[in-house]
Amino acid sequence: MSSVGIIANPASGKDIRRLVAHASVFDNNEKVNILQRVLLALDAAGVERVSIMPDYYGLGERALDGLKLASLRTDILDMPMTSSDQDSTEAAARFCEMNVGCLVVLGGDGTNRVVAKGCGDVPIISISTGTNNVFPAMVESTVAGLVAGLVALNAVDVEAVTYRAKRLEVYIDGELADIALVDVVTSCDLWIGTRAIWDPSHIQEIVLARAEPGSIGLSAVGSCLQALSTREGHGMYLALGPGGTQVLAPMGPGLVTRVPIREHRLIPVGSEVTLSSDPCTIALDGERTIEVYGTRTITVRLTNDGPRVVDIARCMEEATRSGVFQRLGNSNG
Repeated sequence: MSSVGIIANPASGKDIRRLVAHASVFDNNEKVNILQRVLLALDAAGVERVSIMPDYYGLGERALDGLKLASLRTDILDMPMTSSDQDSTEAAARFCEMNVGCLVVLGGDGTNRVVAKGCGDVPIISISTGTNNVFPAMVESTVAGLVAGLVALNAVDVEAVTYRAKRLEVYIDGELADIALVDVVTSCDLWIGTRAIWDPSHIQEIVLARAEPGSIGLSAVGSCLQALSTREGHGMYLALGPGGTQVLAPMGPGLVTRVPIREHRLIPVGSEVTLSSDPCTIALDGERTIEVYGTRTITVRLTNDGPRVVDIARCMEEATRSGVFQRLGNSNG
C-alpha cells in the first residue's frame, strides 16, 4: 500500500525573531490550508493512505474537516503527545517503522532537525513554515504533495531524485550530545533564554554544513565568503571577532548586519573541529539548545549521515521525462 506520513509543527514560525526582525508569520490557519493542498495533491496522485502526527492545535483534524477526497484514506497517528520537540522525533520514528514511502514536514530548520533524529531512510519533503529557513524549501504545497505522491508510489526512480543531506554531530567530552543539519554556533550567552540567536556580537564560533548563496540567517555569513551547496563535500568553520575581514550578511528578515570574521576555513566531510572550551551556549540550526559550564571538550563532526531529501525540481523533471503525468492523467480519465 502506498502511504505518506505528515509532520506539521504548530509552533514553527512564531519565535522572538518576529519581534527583533521583520519575519513573516505562518499562523496555524495557514498551516491548515497548506495541509489541505498537500492532501488534495496526494489524493489526485493516487496515494492510498496518509497518516498525520497529532498536535495540540489539531492541525490534522482541522485540515481533514470537510475536505473532499476521492479515495485517499486518512488517519491521525496514534501516539502520546508531549507538546514538545520530542513529538516530531517520535512521529518520524513511527513513520519509519510503518515504512511510509515519503514524509512531508511542515516547519523550519528546528523542526527538520528533530525529525532527522527519527526518520531513518524515509525520503522527506520539507515545506518551509518557520524562521530563517535553510533546510526546508519555499515551495507551493500542492507541488510538494504531488512530488511526495510520486515518491510514495515509486512512480519515479527514488534513488535518482533524492540525496543524503550532511549532518553536524556535536560531541561534549567525547559523548554525542545532539545534531544539526545547517549550523552549530557557540554563544557567549550562558543561558538558553528565548532560544533564537541572531546578534553576531554574542556569537563566538560557527560550524556550517552548507552555505548557499541567497540563504538567510547564520549560514548566510559563510555564504558571503564562499558558496557551499548541500551536496558539496565540505563544510565551513568560522571564528567571529576583529583581526580578519568583515562581511555584510542577511542575518534575518530585514536584518542586514556587518559581521567581523577573525578566521574561516573549509572542513571536509568526515573531519571534526574542536571549539573553545569556555562556558557557552550551543545553538543548533539557529536555536540555543545546550548550556555548557566549566571546562569541557566540544567537538563538531561533519558527516553525510543526514536525512534522505527529495529534490523537488529533479523529481518533477524526471516525472515529465518519463511520461508519468501522462500515465496518471489517462488512468484518472
